[in-house]
Amino acid sequence: MSSATPAPTPRARRLPLTGVLRLGRPSDIWFKPALSVVASVAPPNLTLLALGRLDLAMYTMAGSLCALYAHNKPYAARARALVWVVLGMVGGLAVALVTASLTTDAVVLVTVGAALAAVQKGLCDATRIGPPGNVVLTFISSASLFAPQTLGQVPGHLALAVAAGAWAWLVCMAPGLVRPYGPERRATAQALNAAAAYAAAHGTGKGHARARADDDSPRACADDDHPRARAAAAAAIHAAWQSLLATGTPTPPRRALERLLVRAEVALAAPADADPERLGTWAHELRSRGPVPQTDAPAGAVAELLGVDAELATPARPLWTRLGRLTPLVLRTALGCALAGYASLALGVGRPYWALVTAASLYQANITLTWSRGVQRVVGNLAGVLVFAAVAPLAHAHPTALVLCCLAFGFGAEALISRNYWLGSVCVTPMALLITEFARAQQPGELITERVVDTLVGALVGLVAAAAVTNRRATDRIEEALAAVERAGERAAHLLAEPTPAPGALESAHRALAAALVELRATADAASGEWWQRALPQERVVLAEQSGHRTLAATVRRQESHSWPTADRCTGWKTEGVRG
Repeated sequence: MSSATPAPTPRARRLPLTGVLRLGRPSDIWFKPALSVVASVAPPNLTLLALGRLDLAMYTMAGSLCALYAHNKPYAARARALVWVVLGMVGGLAVALVTASLTTDAVVLVTVGAALAAVQKGLCDATRIGPPGNVVLTFISSASLFAPQTLGQVPGHLALAVAAGAWAWLVCMAPGLVRPYGPERRATAQALNAAAAYAAAHGTGKGHARARADDDSPRACADDDHPRARAAAAAAIHAAWQSLLATGTPTPPRRALERLLVRAEVALAAPADADPERLGTWAHELRSRGPVPQTDAPAGAVAELLGVDAELATPARPLWTRLGRLTPLVLRTALGCALAGYASLALGVGRPYWALVTAASLYQANITLTWSRGVQRVVGNLAGVLVFAAVAPLAHAHPTALVLCCLAFGFGAEALISRNYWLGSVCVTPMALLITEFARAQQPGELITERVVDTLVGALVGLVAAAAVTNRRATDRIEEALAAVERAGERAAHLLAEPTPAPGALESAHRALAAALVELRATADAASGEWWQRALPQERVVLAEQSGHRTLAATVRRQESHSWPTADRCTGWKTEGVRG
């Protein structure tokens, strides 16, 4: 039995406390969303300040905050994604404003806000838009529900949001004029660094992997002692391929990046034969402003790129199938947000949407991550209200100071949140409190009290709802992911057994298997943190990952040598399988 074989999974999970507040390394591009939000928010707000209509800033903020999204996407994909973000933001705002103009019944408003939060959560997760996910959308729509409104004002307020959203789109696309391949280069650099780290840790000498390739043992074709480390490197390479596939156009820089990714895959397949220092040098050059490093194409790289082109023609999974998988998470969001809002109303808090937004911000892939986010949210918000208490006198001194404080906190939030969610919340909380004062100055003590109460209520009720709505299908998702890995592995093994596979077929199968393995690891990790789950097939997951990575190694070797052993010897699909 491999040392990677896990112990049986207990049905009830222990919720962690240690490490929840630990600070990590900042994001490589932390300054991009931070500067983008300042550049997007400042012109509309300063214009309204000059016109004496700062009370309208909430509507321009709706569009401006769209600048927080899609910074990791290539510019062609970013342009499309941001259009959908702006449309989603304006759509949620429209529903909220129309509802607010038709009724002032707080229970109805909370119910509509919870429904909007659930829809926003489902769509953001299904489309994988990335941070900040549904939280910003929910904050804007929920706050707008409790803003006094008439039907006649709605078109004008929506027009402000659209105009600010268009400006945010321009701000986010502007860096592409200077560095058009920046996102793809960063993704490729991350993949090269991940492959270099894996090769440095698991490579044991030139020729060692080649020698092991002649061994018939199940461990002959890959180093299986560290499945999570290998899975992390494979995920980085897969993410980089997805970034390149999103660009579409086969330009010379993209082809150069693809050849570098082929090198990363070769290193992952045979870490003992890799040169980590050279991989790291390429990664460093990609992060600089110089040209994309040119490499000699490995044997079979042309066929590899043909496989990439073949994958471009593969239709994506329909959105509704991805939404179906998220049903428990959507139900948790709807129930938790509604109950949090109702509890806040019962306590007589004047802004129940804060409790609703707190609950909406908690829900992650499983109950363990949701618990961690809840702890981070409470700690960050409590620290944030103290910061607000300190800056409130300055912000109240003049409207210009109010706007500048909001800009400073917006920058700080995006600069810090990648280190840990609670640290970013220390800036997000005072910024949200200051936004409520755009219409009129309010008593800091009242704002602080209501924010603290709503934070505690929203976190507590949200966690209770998460525990109540269990994701009983998490294990079923693992079975589906295992079946997908098995199908992809058998297809790749079948092509490996052919003397001359069709051009691009083996490489396309390689990419499909890599994607299936990444999805299996993500599904298993999500299920392992779920509450009160039946026993997970962890041993089968480990065996499937081992077999799958051996098959991936075989496809890469085949491209290099064109003489890799047949499938029943090295891939494991004919001898081991993954069904236990």
